[in-house]
Amino acid sequence: MAQTIQSPQDLLQKPQESRLIKQMRSIRKKIMVMSGKGGVGKSTVAANLAARLADRGYKVGLLDADIHGPSIPKMFGIEDQRPGVDENGIVPIQVTENLKVMSIALLIEDKDSPIIWRGPAKMGAIKQFLQEVSWGKLDYLFIDLPPGTGDEPLSIAQLIEKLDGAVVVTTPQDVALLSVRKSLTFASMLKVPVIGIVENMSGMKCPHCNEKIDIYGTGGVERAAADFNVPVLGELPIDPALAEIEDQGRVHLEGNADLEWFREFSRITDAVENFK
Repeated sequence: MAQTIQSPQDLLQKPQESRLIKQMRSIRKKIMVMSGKGGVGKSTVAANLAARLADRGYKVGLLDADIHGPSIPKMFGIEDQRPGVDENGIVPIQVTENLKVMSIALLIEDKDSPIIWRGPAKMGAIKQFLQEVSWGKLDYLFIDLPPGTGDEPLSIAQLIEKLDGAVVVTTPQDVALLSVRKSLTFASMLKVPVIGIVENMSGMKCPHCNEKIDIYGTGGVERAAADFNVPVLGELPIDPALAEIEDQGRVHLEGNADLEWFREFSRITDAVENFK
């Protein structure tokens, strides 16, 4: 009887794949945070979802999968820290008792050095973050993706055997909504459940009269949500205080700040926590 001879490549690949599967099975919910275009506050939403659910007692991991523009370490004030290594793999940065973070930015000595990689190199890095980082048992792993529907989100969707959901972030203007519709279609094609849409930069209060100013317009997010039969999770206002919190690396420390932004964000956190 003929015997199938495995190539050295196959023999090397199987243990890696089984390690990836084992890692992912230790994580109860794997959720990607995505956007159709850049500059809409996707990383802000990802960072706050991770921090707020960690505040509620869940064990949470946050993977910054934006290879070319990682910003998560800055928001948590850990950009000068470096991951360790133990017998289980790469040790992510422990931000709080319940929150771990990993990013390519934590492995680069010069913050001004660009990552000049083609698709295969980026895919390899993302695979290593998923299978070699010692995440341990988690309730949630949030994956902060770069904008668009290219290499990184496709790699995540293919590598993880089952993504539990996607949160799509947009701003109200039509230019952003053109792209967010592509993100919703992308999730549908890959059979990733969409938890909902977050409308960021949803107007601001005038500092003089306290009236809301709809800088980017209104109504477009609701129409897109209706077209794709997904909910709008929340409408986050523009607030300069939030930018200061992120710039100072205090996202994990300011969740109870008396800001309208955080009060509205608690609704988004509730929706993600209760999503089945």
